[in-house]
Amino acid sequence: MNSLDISILFGILALLIILSALFSSSETSMMALNRYRLKHQAKSGHKGAELAQKLLEKPDRLLGVILLGNNFVNIFASSIATIIAMKLIGEAGIALAAGLLTMVVLIFAEVAPKTLAALHPEKIAYPAAYVLTPLLKLFSPIVWLVNFFANGFLKILGVNIHNVEDAHALSNEELQTLIYEATSQLPEQYRSMLSSVLSLESVTVEDVMIPKQDMYAVDVDQPIEQILKNIQKSPYTRVPIYRSSLDEDLIGILNLRRALPILMRDEVTLKDIIRITRPAYFVPETTSLNVQLGKFNENKRRMALIVDEYGDLQGLLTMEDLLEEIVGKLSTDAKAKPIEDAVALHDDGSMTIDASEFIRDLNKEYELQLPTDGPKTLNGLIQEVLEELPSPGTCIKVQDYVLEVIETSTNAIEAVKLSTYSTKKKKRKKASHE
Repeated sequence: MNSLDISILFGILALLIILSALFSSSETSMMALNRYRLKHQAKSGHKGAELAQKLLEKPDRLLGVILLGNNFVNIFASSIATIIAMKLIGEAGIALAAGLLTMVVLIFAEVAPKTLAALHPEKIAYPAAYVLTPLLKLFSPIVWLVNFFANGFLKILGVNIHNVEDAHALSNEELQTLIYEATSQLPEQYRSMLSSVLSLESVTVEDVMIPKQDMYAVDVDQPIEQILKNIQKSPYTRVPIYRSSLDEDLIGILNLRRALPILMRDEVTLKDIIRITRPAYFVPETTSLNVQLGKFNENKRRMALIVDEYGDLQGLLTMEDLLEEIVGKLSTDAKAKPIEDAVALHDDGSMTIDASEFIRDLNKEYELQLPTDGPKTLNGLIQEVLEELPSPGTCIKVQDYVLEVIETSTNAIEAVKLSTYSTKKKKRKKASHE
């Protein structure tokens, strides 16, 4: 090397720095690749993506060949820089060459190429895969030897190098974040639907059922004319039929579409109605919605009656109720009034709410953070906190909200005024200044 012309040495040094930059950028780009996008492109037939995916299946070998090449060219560059310094300045230039080379390598072979690779990983990783694949085959004995000692050291530390797939698996919460942060091209409606699908596992049928007191059912312990009138007034196509008590003598479920030919007759008897009813389908209140969705399909049912651990009837769930958890309120919903009709918004940011409204619906519609792990309605939440039926004017603080009882009946809270705790404090300060 000492016999080479100084210009040739500078050329070799520049080439080594370029090679170092290529190795550095390929390392960062490979590690920065989106694994799910990479899988998609590999399945689509992208050759560079296929090679990159294969290299990333064994990251220890990939890093081994990259670092082997990078360290080799950096050490070689240091030797060339030392020879150039000796020729130009002498022994005093060795330290100066080391300092200058460090800055050049840091800027042009490390920071700049790695930053570029982090910003555009695919543009660098896919072409690099064409080079790294044959290099890995060429230097496989050396890479294997290096990885043998490196992996052995990691095993001593208790690190498992073979769970690459598990390391990139996403939890439910991480998938929720991915939906809202990395899917900006999707409309808000679709993002909400994807998020709702992920939430089905944590929501039970009890959370979305129609409570027993709101169920529309027909008592057959009355004249047949009245029975037929009640059936005709039903807002649903499936109606529970019972005798005297819904809890004690439930006959079955009447499907009005199937019963229509019989109901259209001039003379209809109670036996005719009971004969075409179908046995009720019961579901425990703790069943999650994702499980129940499969059960509906498996049992070819569209309605289920919800029971508690003692077998007592708690409410009713339909396929439409379940689907609303994914797609939002359906326009064909024949149930009770919309949530907007049960909530009155005020200029000061507070709201007056029908206390029978479900907390989950309020949280979803108005972006509240009321607790949902206990009672399902505001009425139940307040009574659980106070352990009694409060009188109008009673206020309680739940998390960051103040709930004021506006109206009560004999056995329930009818209306509640909800405001944030910060709003209440501002009002008190303003009143004290006045």
